[in-house]
Amino acid sequence: MKTRTLSYMTKQNRVLVIMFVPAIVFYLIFNYTPMYGLIIAFKDYKIMQGFWGSKWVGLDNFVRLWNTPDFYRVFRNTLLISFYRLFWGFPAPIILALLINEIRLLKFKKTVQTISYVPHFLSWVVLGGIFINFLSPSTGVINHFIKMTGRNPINFLANITWFRTVLVSTGIWRGIGWGSIIYIASIGGVDPELYEAAAIDGAGRIKQAIHVTVPSIMAVIIIQLIFAIGGIVNDDFDQIFNLYNPTVYSVGDVLSTYVYRQGLESMKYSYSTAVGFFRNVIAFTLIVLTNFAAKRVSDYGLW
Repeated sequence: MKTRTLSYMTKQNRVLVIMFVPAIVFYLIFNYTPMYGLIIAFKDYKIMQGFWGSKWVGLDNFVRLWNTPDFYRVFRNTLLISFYRLFWGFPAPIILALLINEIRLLKFKKTVQTISYVPHFLSWVVLGGIFINFLSPSTGVINHFIKMTGRNPINFLANITWFRTVLVSTGIWRGIGWGSIIYIASIGGVDPELYEAAAIDGAGRIKQAIHVTVPSIMAVIIIQLIFAIGGIVNDDFDQIFNLYNPTVYSVGDVLSTYVYRQGLESMKYSYSTAVGFFRNVIAFTLIVLTNFAAKRVSDYGLW
């Protein structure tokens, strides 16, 4: 019966299934097929010997990982930066979506939406150059105002006190508009009668947002939170790579940049693969645990 039902649904929605095929092919080619390369983490990989010819070393690369002091620094930086992003960045798109929902002028509303998510389509190569100039201690706009107050300029991108703040704030600025789209779409599906009932009970716009809108989109919020927590060890390589420099390695060097330097610059392929494998295992574990906790607290989850 289930097979017959699935077959019937597939025939009824064959256009949607066909549209879904390219996405499946993409993930198979670029996400699942390369997974055979994980075997490198358990070998002393040599390019000339290939995957199967390289010597099998078992868990030696993981033991080396745990005995490397730099790994603990990098892992701590990854967790701290991701936690700051989660704490400050996760509520930001929700708040923006709620604010946009309160705009009554349709043209102005669309304009705000467009302006807010345009930065998402700019690569960090472009944005990195913009922020480097914007935050420059000699020619930057912010330091120009700092100088006007009689204080010394701050080299934000080379200052260990400010670097994480720059990463978190610029990341939020780039992603807040794009992240709000899914919440705006969810808000659009809220039953208008709920707002009418709340208004009859004397609730203003703020109370309607808190007691009607937010509970109505809670399922989406929880699912997004699960993904966000699951990605807490998956840092934004493009952003950090284009903004960091050796002077801020102590606070800005994260797992992805560490893997890049160890794998491509130092050619320690097996060790860098072990670091990446460890990161993915942690991410998968966090998703499972967060989903379990969400199901215990509420009725929402990924499965």
